[in-house]
Amino acid sequence: MVGFRSKSPQRLSPDAERLVADALSLAASGSRLEDVYWERRLSGRLARLLKNGSQSSLDAALDHLFKHNNDASDVLAEQAELLAESAQVEHEGTVYDVLLLAAPILAHTRYSIPSGTLKADDVQTLGAQLQAHVLATGTRFTLAPYLYSIDQLPRTHSDTFALTPRLAAAALAGTTPSLDLRDLPETAPVLADPRYLLAVVIAPAGAPLFRWQEEAREHHAERSACLEQWSTQAKPTVARMMPGCEFELMLPDAFFYSCRESDKKVRPLTVRAAVNYLTGTLDVTADRLAAIVAGFGEQDLDEYRVSFTLRGERDVIYGIVWPIYGEEDNTAASQESGGGVLERICEELRACGIEDIFRHASLFEPEYCDDCGTPLFADRKGEILHPEMPEDTPTQQPLFH
Repeated sequence: MVGFRSKSPQRLSPDAERLVADALSLAASGSRLEDVYWERRLSGRLARLLKNGSQSSLDAALDHLFKHNNDASDVLAEQAELLAESAQVEHEGTVYDVLLLAAPILAHTRYSIPSGTLKADDVQTLGAQLQAHVLATGTRFTLAPYLYSIDQLPRTHSDTFALTPRLAAAALAGTTPSLDLRDLPETAPVLADPRYLLAVVIAPAGAPLFRWQEEAREHHAERSACLEQWSTQAKPTVARMMPGCEFELMLPDAFFYSCRESDKKVRPLTVRAAVNYLTGTLDVTADRLAAIVAGFGEQDLDEYRVSFTLRGERDVIYGIVWPIYGEEDNTAASQESGGGVLERICEELRACGIEDIFRHASLFEPEYCDDCGTPLFADRKGEILHPEMPEDTPTQQPLFH
């Protein structure tokens, strides 16, 4: 997913050291005026690195700060995202603000979730609905003619930094963006996954980019109203693009924010998709299934892995991963009181009709299959196993979430 960071080297490079120093200074700033000074200095360094594709220095600085100073790590990540997904450009004597957008589509299916090149008519229709219901009046925009999976999005800040001006140039010229999509990786065939429409919106510097920023004559356009209108109008087109899928449209917004939010919101769909798949493939009702929920992490809790078995049997036949995000309330006290992420997972399982739910209290070390890379899952006794469907099920199986 967006924002993956490689492991930092033992010694920071000079560029990474400067980024760390500036981020620490900005995080410690005591006034808005001082903030502006450090932001300008940090942005200048970041812009040079991103333009040169020097992602490794940024990754090293982010990893170092993540281990030693969370506030400074957040500051550096925020500045890197800002520069990668936005810009100011001058065109025909006017200065414009540019923002890269992602419009997530949360999909689940028993079959496969499409991705790939979009038909010209669909691009035109979705673009018109984006302009009518999400973007501010008078903005320019262009919609990339491609339906992206997570694996096909820009992988780094540098990749995003390179994509934004290319889409901006097409928006200013009023042309379809020319993108080389031939080398995009193949999409993993999972049952629940986001898909993304990518676009760039451009407005004169300081002018509204989104409809909810505008001062309406009668009432302010709320984000919720924009989402409802976008979802209602875009759904027929998306349904044609994604046959055999159930889906939910999210509000188009800034690239990195939208990607993070879709990561969180797709998690319940992985539970529903897994139960639908198992009941349909095995021809059983949901109450014939059992679930084992276990926490995994090297030191702290990073994710829950949910194992599925046939009720009364030990073999793990399927599994899904539910990642934990740092801001989520997942403390021991919260779990004991019935709140937190663990209870949310159990609620989703119960809503799907699974009554037999076992929770492990221990934290397990993450393990993966050496041959296929599949996450390994805990059975009821705490043994870590590779999921294996019964021998008489169809051989064409989706990958695990």
